[in-house]
Amino acid sequence: MHGILAFGEDFPVFHEGTPQPALDYLLAGGRLTGWNLRPGDHGILAVVEPGSTLAQGHPDQWLGYLSQCGSDGIPLDRPLTVGNQDATVGDLLSQAQADLRIGQEATWTLMALATYLTEDDRWQSSRGDTWSLEQVIDMELEADLATSACGGAHRLYGLATAVNRYRVRHPDATSPLPGAWGRAEATIADCIERARQFQQADGSFSTQYFERPGTSPDIFAKLGSSGHIFEFLAIALPENRLAEPWVLRAAERLVKMLEQTADIDVECGGLYHAAHGLLLYRDRLCPAN
Repeated sequence: MHGILAFGEDFPVFHEGTPQPALDYLLAGGRLTGWNLRPGDHGILAVVEPGSTLAQGHPDQWLGYLSQCGSDGIPLDRPLTVGNQDATVGDLLSQAQADLRIGQEATWTLMALATYLTEDDRWQSSRGDTWSLEQVIDMELEADLATSACGGAHRLYGLATAVNRYRVRHPDATSPLPGAWGRAEATIADCIERARQFQQADGSFSTQYFERPGTSPDIFAKLGSSGHIFEFLAIALPENRLAEPWVLRAAERLVKMLEQTADIDVECGGLYHAAHGLLLYRDRLCPAN
């Protein structure tokens, strides 16, 4: 799934010796280690296996990544086969909405909710709580970034997704944005500045993420932190800051680290988040149109 996040429909998987689009294969009911889906009470449930680097290690992680494929995410009406049951990607979203709990890690849930819903949507969880997108944003803002997965980079990516989607719907909106969107925007701006301040002399980002400056002789640690932070920056930076020298140095350093590890087995998260960040950055800096 990390490969699908980065390359979408173009990411292949080999099945019985034949390459085919991984996304098509999985959504059609294909079997792959870590892709564990089953019918739920309100849709389709993706099984969470905490701490796993192969399976879904966080709630709604696979749904969150599906929502980030392409400019508008995988359509909710895209067919999804689970065992002998015909479903849709929307059934993953319905189950995520029903399962939402106060205090849960909702980082990847927010990516999907912000992509597919608007500020006017309301829904009830299976516990009877009424939710809105703004409430989920506030819940994520209350979480401690330093103890969050990957130094909080994923959490910030989810918040940036929510802010960006709001601005698409309200192109004339000025800062500060209202309510939770304004609070998210302030947190994002603060963490952009932290990333810049903590950047290392070689262009890489801090291995301590947004907490303090830090580096490591371990290139995999540096690739992981730099890739995750750059992915966040690629969607969070305003258009007029994309070509700032510190950002260009970070992109160049990230490419160099990928070249240095090209013939080495690299942990999939660090590898594909770095690739995804560079692709997002390329498309924003040099749009096809």
